[in-house]
Amino acid sequence: MKSAPGHGVDCYNGGAVGRFYILDTNVLLHDPKAIQKFDEHEVVIPIYAIEEVDQFKREMSDRGRAARQVARYLDELREQNGNSLQTGVMLENGGRLRVAVLSARDQRPRDSADMDRAIMTVALEIRDANPDDMVVFVTMDTNLRIRADALGLRAETYEGGQIAKDSSLYSGVLELQVSSDQVDALGQRKPVELDGGNLEILKDEYANACVVVRSEEKPNHTALGRWDVSQKSIVPLISPRDGAWGIRPRNLEQRFAMDLLLSPHIDLVTVVGKAGTGKTLLTIAAGLRLVIDEGNHGRLRVSRPIFPLGKDLGYLPGTLEEKLNPWMQPIYDNLEYIFSTGRSPRDTGRNWTELVAAGTIQVEPLTYIRGRSLPNQFLVVDEAQNLTPHEVKTIVTRCGQGTKIVLTGDPDQIDNPYVDASSNGLTYVAERFKHESIAGHVTLLKGERSVLAERATELL
Repeated sequence: MKSAPGHGVDCYNGGAVGRFYILDTNVLLHDPKAIQKFDEHEVVIPIYAIEEVDQFKREMSDRGRAARQVARYLDELREQNGNSLQTGVMLENGGRLRVAVLSARDQRPRDSADMDRAIMTVALEIRDANPDDMVVFVTMDTNLRIRADALGLRAETYEGGQIAKDSSLYSGVLELQVSSDQVDALGQRKPVELDGGNLEILKDEYANACVVVRSEEKPNHTALGRWDVSQKSIVPLISPRDGAWGIRPRNLEQRFAMDLLLSPHIDLVTVVGKAGTGKTLLTIAAGLRLVIDEGNHGRLRVSRPIFPLGKDLGYLPGTLEEKLNPWMQPIYDNLEYIFSTGRSPRDTGRNWTELVAAGTIQVEPLTYIRGRSLPNQFLVVDEAQNLTPHEVKTIVTRCGQGTKIVLTGDPDQIDNPYVDASSNGLTYVAERFKHESIAGHVTLLKGERSVLAERATELL
């Protein structure tokens, strides 16, 4: 399987030994196209996994969509091939797919609690029936991998939709050694052209990389810039004297983030950082500047997925707006802070509630975004680490002409049980778009909320 490096299933390219991949239910729900990602080898789906998938097909959610897509795909394979799914059908990539059941009737699962055991038992039977072949049980369930290992069954996680582990996530920031004259030129807000090794580092690998240039002669002599692919040079950062609506960058990474957020030719920005690093505050402030002060976009739209922290309170009374207020309150808190701290020189004098009422600012959940078109907007998706890669794709493909989208979040604070630090939509987009000239990424490292919040993040 073609995947990122890590402790997951790798891409095996032929060999004398046959290979069987038995897929767990969670793999199919995470990526309905997983069946096609095991090269020319044999993919086995236990029928009990299909029964579990069937339980979710009526859900109006991403999981329900995936369940329906799996069912349609298997039905198409059944109709297109002369053979049945029981004996095996050929796949487009040269592989083979079949559906397997337990040989012993008394081992069949009696209820949903037995499904995991039944699925893994199918994998054990295939291993025992093919002692000379490599049999791999593919599951995203950590406990099932542990149980499989204890029974002598090779188990791997599925990484078809994952990027490298979070520790090796592209940070968006590079440091280059250049001449003192080049550092001085960038300090005087002049573009700096590169050659030699530095140009080789940047020209093919990174688009819109945030760059710290350091003098070869004077190590303490530095300047900040951003690699501009179109100009083939490092350009000065966009750094307004008044910041954005009174919000000014407080550290190196925040200066880079402000530049990416305000750059007109960058349509997609991903901002990753732990709690208190200023991801949402900086993004909303930059959005206000571009929408209200400069008029580059017609509306500031801020959305976030709905996932509770801790035990859910259940259904809430009131209108739709009243129901959503608890989920959207973090956005309102940032707006209130921005409007109480500083104003743009061209501010109209209205408060943020008036701008919300007028539609200039819209705060809403992501629930109803499918099928919409969002042109000429500054779109902020907060807490994007709780989204799956497919959900993020759905959101980004809604962006119309003139729309800039910013995804913010912390991969260490994931509330969605179906994604992790390496399979969530935020890090997935950051890694996939790092070579694109229309995208930029930065990882914020230093907490600025308060000394207490920063120490709590480090110690707890």
